[in-house]
Amino acid sequence: MKIVLFCENKYAIDILMPLQKEADSEGGNEVLWYVHEKKIPDFPLKDQVKWTHSMQQTYDFHPEAVFAPGNIVPYYLSGVKCSIFHGYAAEKRDQFHIRNYYDLYLTQGPFFTQEFRKLQRKYGDFEVVETGWTRQDWISEHRNDFSEERQKLLREHHCQQIVLYAPTFSPKLTSLPKMKQALSDLVNSRKVLLLIKLHPLTKPEWVEEYRQLADSHPNICFKDDYSVTKYMLMADAMISDTSSTIYEMLLLDKPVITLDTVSENPYWKDITDAGELLNAYDELQADDRLKDLRKWIIDNYDPHTDGQSAHRMLEAARDYIRRHGAPQCRKLNLWRKYTSIKTFGRVK
Repeated sequence: MKIVLFCENKYAIDILMPLQKEADSEGGNEVLWYVHEKKIPDFPLKDQVKWTHSMQQTYDFHPEAVFAPGNIVPYYLSGVKCSIFHGYAAEKRDQFHIRNYYDLYLTQGPFFTQEFRKLQRKYGDFEVVETGWTRQDWISEHRNDFSEERQKLLREHHCQQIVLYAPTFSPKLTSLPKMKQALSDLVNSRKVLLLIKLHPLTKPEWVEEYRQLADSHPNICFKDDYSVTKYMLMADAMISDTSSTIYEMLLLDKPVITLDTVSENPYWKDITDAGELLNAYDELQADDRLKDLRKWIIDNYDPHTDGQSAHRMLEAARDYIRRHGAPQCRKLNLWRKYTSIKTFGRVK
């Protein structure tokens, strides 16, 4: 099967990489990464995979399947277009918004499958298959890989726990303008090493502000590589707001604190004032209710922790092609076509 891994943003890299590994392991597949030049000018995997910045080259590759963890793929690309999602945040308005670009939605767990099958019945022009999420494959393979690095950091900083701060980038939803002093207080009053991992789309001025915060505290480390998952595996707890990484942390059965989440019924500890952070942190470990809520998330959001999600995704695409053939393009209305061309350009 000829496969395009559609990498529009840095966060997509470790979502897509398990598909590359599975395709290589199976044999008989040819994989091309499309990498957005402006958003990822220096592709970290440039010496490891076949890739291009060119949409024309991607089009000329004539893929049979396109896998994308984003909202839009160019309608004019051939192949079954597979949405593999970029997170678990069900409370974000666009999580269940159908933009008509996909033939196949590959869902993470029963909660999402149920919702997308309702939409499948409504729209009738796409299919839904529950596969699990590929980042869980990466976690399954690397769960214990960072234990030594974690212990080394704790020893070097004379700390007892690692806390990850991973906020969203959206100006309307992010905790970044409110959280800086509270994070300083946490580090200064508890034996905590704080890792700061910002979303790639975070405003540059906020990035610089939190770099300076890290520079001013020996027990705060700013991380700017593309993968947040490594730091979730290393951390004991997470602080966030309305980022989809919240659910990834819960799926690791680790506690989360948020500031002003938009979720109406959070499955974690939410505070409405950054000054409450210290008390919330102290309460985390003793709250059995939060442990029960995490168990519900694990069972319903993504129970597929067997490391086989990428395999199920490739098989879902092959099954679609066996039944329908590989589409030559996606039929869309003029507005959707215009949006696609405006976003990714034209091809010959």
